[in-house]
Amino acid sequence: MQKQVILTGLRSNSEFHLGNYLGAILPMVEMQKRHAGQYQLNMFIPDLHSFTTPIDHGKLYQQTLQNLKVFVAAGLDIDQPDTFIYRQSYIPAHSELTWILDCFAYFGELSRMTEFKDKGGNNENVSVGLFNYPVLMAADILLYGAKWIPVGEDQRQHVEFTRDLAMRINNKFGDLFVVPEDNAKQAEFVGRSEPVRIRSLRNPERKMSKSVDDPAGTIMLIDNPEEAAKKIMSATTDNLEKVGNPDFESRPGVANLVQIHKLLSPDSQNNLSEMSYKDLKDVVAKIVADFLTNFQTRLAQVDEQQLLTKLEADEQATSRIANETLTKVQKAVGLRPS
Repeated sequence: MQKQVILTGLRSNSEFHLGNYLGAILPMVEMQKRHAGQYQLNMFIPDLHSFTTPIDHGKLYQQTLQNLKVFVAAGLDIDQPDTFIYRQSYIPAHSELTWILDCFAYFGELSRMTEFKDKGGNNENVSVGLFNYPVLMAADILLYGAKWIPVGEDQRQHVEFTRDLAMRINNKFGDLFVVPEDNAKQAEFVGRSEPVRIRSLRNPERKMSKSVDDPAGTIMLIDNPEEAAKKIMSATTDNLEKVGNPDFESRPGVANLVQIHKLLSPDSQNNLSEMSYKDLKDVVAKIVADFLTNFQTRLAQVDEQQLLTKLEADEQATSRIANETLTKVQKAVGLRPS
């Protein structure tokens, strides 16, 4: 590869909500535009990661395609020659390299992963996949020599684990892997120190979630625009009279609405600070409803056959790259003649 690789992806096991769009999907699209011609962008669907938590397996395949359509509707240019889209499970090297990396990863370091402790807790029946998936994530990264991995706050620990694992294996077998940059440089590359985190409209101390227990606090991208506007009008705020300059520490509900307004309408001339809460909700409700109306129109127009053609071509191209890396590793560890 002549260009440095940016690798990013989003799980495919459920519908996306407004928080996913503003915090992850839109930044990916903006990154493609910003770095077009300078970097290679691997924008993949980590469908194997979907198994780490309970899912509806009967819907997974179609949901993968649907979520790729969301990226295209959001502005991802699939004709950009330096952009590759692919499904993790269609490239067996991801799974094969994971087993080799497993044998050089330590139980102790995986046990300390915050996300595993948060999601697994003390449940004895927690999936081994949830415990092990940072190793699969490392394989996703190392197969393609990715230097830049834009991730959310909950994944930064896994990027550091990938760096440690790559350096450990390189020290034993020589320079097999490109070591990703550390999290400080990753944040600088992305252009922000903290990721966008859209909060629940009803419980603004928590992030917006796909969870079924918070339907009134979550705006799904497939929501009826009028129903979504009603959710905004019912959003939790506080007992002050005007918007002012809210922060997420003391006034998370109001700050969340201001953040949504800013991200969906960056060129707006509205002076939010002097507004009443009702006026703020009116403005944000209209912006959200208009956004959903336009977005859903674009989503319906995405050509699935064109998307499948692009997927199949890119999966062939990325398979070649992944297999070259896998073969190099197999030779180094004695599985293939050197």
